[in-house]
Amino acid sequence: MAATVLLTGGTGFIGEYLTNMLLANGFLVSVLSRSSRNNTDYITYYKWNPDQDYIDEEAITSADYIIHLAGEGIVEKRWTAKRKKAILESRVKPIELIHSVLQKKNKSLNAFISASAVGIYGAETSDEICTENSPVGNDFLGTTCQKWEEAVNKIESLAIRSVKIRTGIVLGRNEGFLKKLLPVFKMGFGTLLGTGKQFLPWIHIQDLCEIYLKAIQDEEVNGPCNAAVLDNTTNEILSKTLANLLGYSIWLPKVPAFVLKIVLGEMSIAVLKGKRVSPEKIKQSGFNFQFEDLKTALSNCIS
Repeated sequence: MAATVLLTGGTGFIGEYLTNMLLANGFLVSVLSRSSRNNTDYITYYKWNPDQDYIDEEAITSADYIIHLAGEGIVEKRWTAKRKKAILESRVKPIELIHSVLQKKNKSLNAFISASAVGIYGAETSDEICTENSPVGNDFLGTTCQKWEEAVNKIESLAIRSVKIRTGIVLGRNEGFLKKLLPVFKMGFGTLLGTGKQFLPWIHIQDLCEIYLKAIQDEEVNGPCNAAVLDNTTNEILSKTLANLLGYSIWLPKVPAFVLKIVLGEMSIAVLKGKRVSPEKIKQSGFNFQFEDLKTALSNCIS
């Protein structure tokens, strides 16, 4: 009988892409949703509301694997104290709720796989190449990712194999990182942010979802895993590459860092800072990236 994979955040950009990949590989898929949805021939929907500590427990008891993708967008709104709280709780509360049901029902899983982010290494621009053993950053992004992963440790303590996918910026067709960026660049108004020298660890949506699939199928994959291409891509390189693919050279001046700080507040560090990360751990497990060249990846996303 086919194994069932339960997704949180299954109706989002990554979730929908991953759902299609899981179905194509013979898995049954179920999705936790805050709103009522009709089941399809391929997907079973279950209600939940982490804010109210509610979940249809059958979603958990019927699952063989759980993938946790849910979470408020990091750069969707200005980082007020209220917004920071929402960003953190939207990642941690669902895990705590799932943990409580697993414990209550004495339910085991083949694996619990959670999204995380390369932001765990902190918002700082340097020549350092971060591995999974690099120290956690002491800023908002670093501490948020740390608490996110600590919540996963509670599930791991139930003797369940747990994987934390530390993701870079995700490139996809008119979605993810490019959703807001591409319309501006298509109008010919693309430019650099700040110095443009900040590194942008990136990954194509197909490779990211293949890593999740690898984490399901390979029992040797566990703990934190960086999911980003190791190259020298900076904001400047990505911006110029994207503009060139669209048929022009960047002509506008850089957006000064102080302007972004005024407009975005503390959230500006998410676009003004960045480190490189090494995917060597997942590569050593036998995983091969299909998109390691930025131009090829961007071409695929805008074609």
